[in-house]
Amino acid sequence: MRWKHKPEGSNWGEFGVDDQIGRMNLVTPQRRLAAVREVTEGIAFSLSLPLDYPGGANLVPSRRAPRIEATRRATGELCYNFCFSCQNRSLFDVTSDDAVTIWTQYSTQWDALSHWGQEFDADGDGVAEVVYYNGWRGGEHVLGADQAGGPCARKLGMESLAETGVQGRAVLVNLADAYGEQPVHVGYDALMRVLERQKTSVQAGDFLCLYTGWADLALAMNKQPDFDKLRNACAVLDGKDRALLNWITDCGLVAICADNLGVEALVSAAMAGGGEKHSMMPLHEHCIFKLGIFLGEMWYFGELGPWLRKHGRSRFLLTAPPLRLPGLVGSPPMPVGTV
Repeated sequence: MRWKHKPEGSNWGEFGVDDQIGRMNLVTPQRRLAAVREVTEGIAFSLSLPLDYPGGANLVPSRRAPRIEATRRATGELCYNFCFSCQNRSLFDVTSDDAVTIWTQYSTQWDALSHWGQEFDADGDGVAEVVYYNGWRGGEHVLGADQAGGPCARKLGMESLAETGVQGRAVLVNLADAYGEQPVHVGYDALMRVLERQKTSVQAGDFLCLYTGWADLALAMNKQPDFDKLRNACAVLDGKDRALLNWITDCGLVAICADNLGVEALVSAAMAGGGEKHSMMPLHEHCIFKLGIFLGEMWYFGELGPWLRKHGRSRFLLTAPPLRLPGLVGSPPMPVGTV
């Protein structure tokens, strides 16, 4: 057993001591069939931003836009618009081949369960160690960049999510209709009001999708982002609201996919109060670290959201696998919503 103590309010061990996919275990074949029954029109919506958006490097300074380059042939030529006739005059073929360097969380993304951990005394020796969901250890199961074989998530890597297929029923909550571009912090009461207005609910095994309009703003800026505006626009969840966190625990949702930067508002030391250690992103702590709930950020609902509203619907079939590249702590998906 990797841990003697688990965090208060966590579900560690619920899906087995070696579990790496958390609440995604609730997406059963029956839940997928329920999702398929939401498809009545056969219309598919892309739910990803172009991966070179939002543009610039100031929104999250550690992340950069993708960089594309040509590969090079063994004989030295760049393989882009490469004409084989230069090697053999009897050929008229032309080929292009490329490579990409990608920051996996620059744009539309999934957070792996290895993305967010905590210093926590899991083994009961009185000293907090770096641990992740279900007690997997930093330095042993999630290797740092200074370790042999690192950086690499040997456990809780993105491939664990990819191997599930990531397909199920999603419920879209249209916060853009409720709040426009106001930078409001949405807690339990406000979220319930919007769900009631939409005459919908979130059930066990569902993906919760939050349409705030933030990605619409970013897309309209055409890779010339106004960072001050983006940092202070549109709704975010209030991770400090205990009632909201309790609802997330109780309703059985498997993921939260938002079209904004971080799903929730950052919590400063002053906001936390008391001078005690705290999480700057308490919803990340609650979802990823404690419950194994996956988070998606900077998704795009600018076409699907209005369509659902026009047709009096909130639910759809979501298909959103990440890259099946072992060891990643985050990944761009290519999410598709089908109605």
